[in-house]
Amino acid sequence: AHAAAERVNYERLKQVFAEQQRIPQAPLLLPVRVALGSDEMALVKQSLSVFEQAGVAVAVVGEDSIEVRAVPAILQGADARALVLDMLGELQQQAELMEQASTDVASQRINQVLSTMACHGSVRANRVLNIAEMNALLRDMEATERSDQCNHGRPTWRVFSLDELDQLFMRGQ
Repeated sequence: AHAAAERVNYERLKQVFAEQQRIPQAPLLLPVRVALGSDEMALVKQSLSVFEQAGVAVAVVGEDSIEVRAVPAILQGADARALVLDMLGELQQQAELMEQASTDVASQRINQVLSTMACHGSVRANRVLNIAEMNALLRDMEATERSDQCNHGRPTWRVFSLDELDQLFMRGQ
């Protein structure tokens, strides 16, 4: 369920970004303060436009901390602190690409950031979905491109024959 929801969220984020060139924000009721090291602070300052485009409003509030003031509306309810730290991790990995000014690189960078963000609005491990949630996820998968695999290439579903199911559950023995 997590992999499928992650793909659905990623495709939604990409579609909204393609249409609007930014992700709509949902303001947080209370800003979330995040303490950062000097390298992370420098990266935040260099990447404020990426955060803004991705629907995350951050403000520098000191030499070693930021406040998260909004998250993407699509990911409302996500852990703002974890979201920002994961985005920073992704941006750090792309530091070499960020130095280049190519449009393709900028586009690739935002897609990677959106992919990282998609995880935060997805069904968490060990969470039991109710029937309505299962049906909604299946309908979303039907309407989503490449929903047969998550953003990392893992399959979101698999077909088993009756013989394979019998073997898994040791039926007939």
